[in-house]
Amino acid sequence: MCKIFLKITRHQLIIVTGLFFITICLISGSAEAADNWLEKGSSLLRSFGGSSSETGLSSEEIGAGLKDALRVSSENVVKQLGSLDGFNKDSAIHIPLPKQLDTVKSVLAKIGMSGLLDDLELKLNRAAEAAAPKAKKLFGDAISEMSFDDVKKIYGGPEDAATQYFRGKMSPSLSAEMQPVVKESLAEVGVAKAYDNVMKQYRSIPFMPEVKADLADYVLEKGMDGIFHYMAIEEADIRRNPAKRTTDLLKRVFGAK
Repeated sequence: MCKIFLKITRHQLIIVTGLFFITICLISGSAEAADNWLEKGSSLLRSFGGSSSETGLSSEEIGAGLKDALRVSSENVVKQLGSLDGFNKDSAIHIPLPKQLDTVKSVLAKIGMSGLLDDLELKLNRAAEAAAPKAKKLFGDAISEMSFDDVKKIYGGPEDAATQYFRGKMSPSLSAEMQPVVKESLAEVGVAKAYDNVMKQYRSIPFMPEVKADLADYVLEKGMDGIFHYMAIEEADIRRNPAKRTTDLLKRVFGAK
């Protein structure tokens, strides 16, 4: 019996050990523990013998894997936020009325006209939902232009490293692309009329201070914040959640870290 055991190769021992870890995880029933052990088991199996060409990843694969992941992330975000109630019914990114209108809201609520402001707030969110799809092409362009140095920094960085890269690179162009769409959307959903109705009622009350709000710039800023908020969540999810790794390349790249 001892002689048989001694004939087991190091390769076989590592494979058995990796499978043992995976089996323990499956028995435990803990999805989080399984993810951790599967990563460790995979690391053990990859680390055995052979050259980097046999067990590692090339720089091209690492770069392509990250870009693939970021395309998945950005497409998910744009689809989610560009749909009906993508902003309006999401408490994390819902666009409230600008602070400049707090006094207006308070005054009109006292005379039973808060509904005018509710209507205006809904229309601001509708405008952001209409503008969000403009980000799709800009994300694609930024990903395509990403250098290998950019890829290395993102790959080794924090969970929102790519999102911060996009913020720095895309903010001016995203703002320029979304601005006319926001203004057009504000007009289409009737924001100007809703705002005029609100201010007409407000100004009819004596001795009220003058109030001004740039709704186009406000919706643009909040819309961009919402996009990058969910981009960071999607990026972190793909890094740590195997269920989000939708291609073999993603699984290989992020599993190797």
